[in-house]
Amino acid sequence: MKTYKNTFITSLVMVTSIGFTSISLANNYDLVIKNGRVIDPETGLDGKRWIGISAGKITKISTTSITGKKTIDATGLVVSPGFIDLHAHGQLLPNARLQAFDGVTTALELEAGVLEVDKFYNNIAKEGRPINYGASANWSMARAMVLDNATFNGIPGEALRVFSLPNWSRNLTTKAQQTEIINVVEKAINAGALGIGILAGYSPNSNRKEYYQLHKLAAKYNISTFNHIRFASAQEPKSAFEAYQELISAAASTGAHAHISHLNSTSARDIEDVAELILNAQKQGVNISVEAYPYSAASTAIGGQMFRGEHWKERLGNASETDFSFNGKPLTPASFKKLQDKSPRSIIIFNYLDPEHSASDQHLYEISQLFPNGAVASDGMPIMDATTHRMISGDVWPLPENAQTHPRSAGTYSRFIRQFVKESKKISLSEAIRKMSLIPAQILEKSVKQMKFKGRIQEGADADIVIFDFAALTDRATFAKPTLTSKGMDTVIVNGTPIIENGTLIRSAMPGKAIRRQIKY
Repeated sequence: MKTYKNTFITSLVMVTSIGFTSISLANNYDLVIKNGRVIDPETGLDGKRWIGISAGKITKISTTSITGKKTIDATGLVVSPGFIDLHAHGQLLPNARLQAFDGVTTALELEAGVLEVDKFYNNIAKEGRPINYGASANWSMARAMVLDNATFNGIPGEALRVFSLPNWSRNLTTKAQQTEIINVVEKAINAGALGIGILAGYSPNSNRKEYYQLHKLAAKYNISTFNHIRFASAQEPKSAFEAYQELISAAASTGAHAHISHLNSTSARDIEDVAELILNAQKQGVNISVEAYPYSAASTAIGGQMFRGEHWKERLGNASETDFSFNGKPLTPASFKKLQDKSPRSIIIFNYLDPEHSASDQHLYEISQLFPNGAVASDGMPIMDATTHRMISGDVWPLPENAQTHPRSAGTYSRFIRQFVKESKKISLSEAIRKMSLIPAQILEKSVKQMKFKGRIQEGADADIVIFDFAALTDRATFAKPTLTSKGMDTVIVNGTPIIENGTLIRSAMPGKAIRRQIKY
């Protein structure tokens, strides 16, 4: 483990930072990281450097020694931008701490989103977070407000409530109702939401015109849509290929940027054709981005519409109820139906590929993981108490033994490096870091100015930095023990403040800031 040393400084200092340039007149930084292997995926930097940090910003990158009030010795360690998760459903304090051990410094709830946006940001700000946070506007919840007369309070994890409501996911809307839904979403955008979260896969019978109107709204505000596509099947009609055609059409016809959530799980065995479709659309100038998580098992609420209706098992690749598990135990047809009827919010695991035992499945898995310019994102789920089936929230650490979630909530980023850099050597460490930091920042930065200063190790960038032992770095979370922290993350710094030192959580450190668009009323 690395040690921290206080350095006595008597010289006067003045630091000016404009954009990505800085002027330092003396070595009196708040924090110095010395002698680490610094990787910046945007400039291609990969070499030994000293980093000076002041007022939450990187103010100096030097090839020679500099000093500061506090020094971290990173000799033999990798120093990289903090990882940015675009798909983090677990917007709760225990989730944030768990993700910090995986190198995540910014976790955003974009695929689903939240309502009410003001209350969401206020609720988290009052409690505090070790890492940065933010959310999109939740279309499903807007639908539930109109079709089910639901109300929401901006409580993290509250979106699971919609799975207990009957109408939003099953019913078509009238033109008047569509207008009302769009107005709810627009209000959330003007409250600072980062985009529009569209869970079309949970409301597959919803109006095509409504889907188009959401993209038209996104284009109006120059923001992104974050899409769980309408269908997840290799069978036609109602195939994943058809759903991606709908997304491409909406983006192309409106000019909106459309982001594809979890390309891996919604494409599954149709990924080769889907990947070709998306790549060709991008070549034609359609503004689409993608993400995937490095697991072959999905996780969601059992009440979702994709698990209902005629032939739903055939559409999911001839799935069986025994392909699903709850609280670490396989389900049976009887227990599946009981859980779906009595507790539709329950989080279950679904194994949709078997890359460990099938070369063809491994090939499909790799296509989604290594998609050109694709981001890594966790789709991390709230941590649940296996006894009460309630979300674990508040100042809880360490997590209880009966805590349950998908292991991607704990190990996505370390796992990606382990699988594709260390073991298969499919990509370089710098490219892996680019997929986990710079690419997510670039996906958002045209509409969210704060993201221009993230995902980079450059003078003027935010000091969101991770320091890890490459040889030791690995995920430890499993489906049996899903909340085991990743190993090898030595130091995690958010906005210039360490939240993990020498592999130990600093429980009182809450430097996380809201990532939010400008509020308009």
